[in-house]
Amino acid sequence: MAPQDKNTPPPLPEPLRVAVADSHTHLDMLPQLPLGGAPTRTVEEALAKAASVGVTTVVQVGCDLAGSRWAADTAAAYDSVHATVALHPNEAPRIVLGDPEGTSRQGAREAGGDGALDAALAEIDKLAALPQVRGVGETGLDYFRTGPEGMAAQERSFRAHIEIAKRHGKALVIHDREAHEDVLRILREEGAPERTVFHCYSGDAEMAKVCAAAGYYMSFAGNVTFKNAQPLRDALAVAPSELVLVETDAPFLTPAPYRGRANAPYLIPVTLRAMAEVKGATEDALATAVAANTARAFGL
Repeated sequence: MAPQDKNTPPPLPEPLRVAVADSHTHLDMLPQLPLGGAPTRTVEEALAKAASVGVTTVVQVGCDLAGSRWAADTAAAYDSVHATVALHPNEAPRIVLGDPEGTSRQGAREAGGDGALDAALAEIDKLAALPQVRGVGETGLDYFRTGPEGMAAQERSFRAHIEIAKRHGKALVIHDREAHEDVLRILREEGAPERTVFHCYSGDAEMAKVCAAAGYYMSFAGNVTFKNAQPLRDALAVAPSELVLVETDAPFLTPAPYRGRANAPYLIPVTLRAMAEVKGATEDALATAVAANTARAFGL
């Protein structure tokens, strides 16, 4: 792909005949690229473009306090948007230990200690009570970007989010990166909420069987289309159709053949069609299942 192509939004896919939801997106992170001739991408434009191809609902996911507030406000403003709120697993250690390099959107921060994490979790708790907030997440563990020094803060935050989700009767949305065993262990120890979603499912087929036995939803993103993602496709193949969701994680994980460009909710049909092929299902059958699963998972 030529470098300039990366700044060109992928074309509109053929519309789905059965409407579905993007179960995990970050509208607040979409790049300011041309969209339909407009100079900037707005929420309205992103939602309209998605709806034009049959993606009529999106779940806007919070990763920090500012993003969680934005998600709640946006969901209150648009009927087709629902929110989740949380401190991302990589955000918790930044709050506790500081972030002198400014690796997050907040820029450089000093260490706040456990007290700062408690205060941030208290605000997430308040946001989780709002009716337009349908889930608590993305929370969990990330051993890829956070080293051993941050594990204690991640785990304490994860356990607190599980409690918040259960107390408010909201779905739990899990970020699990290179931490499968510990994520599953903590869910067993704390008792998972009735509705638990593994966002951007990253385990193998054996883990998919464990998740299925526990009734956990598994949401697949555009990386299921990548050439090196056969373990993900094997997991999707064994995942029960009644527990499968589809997501973009936009602007990340753009499905093939558009990998390297910015992702957006309107590209859900590309991923869903690839998923249907893996499942040996028709597009309409999988879309019908996914739509029902998303509504059930998030109480829509």
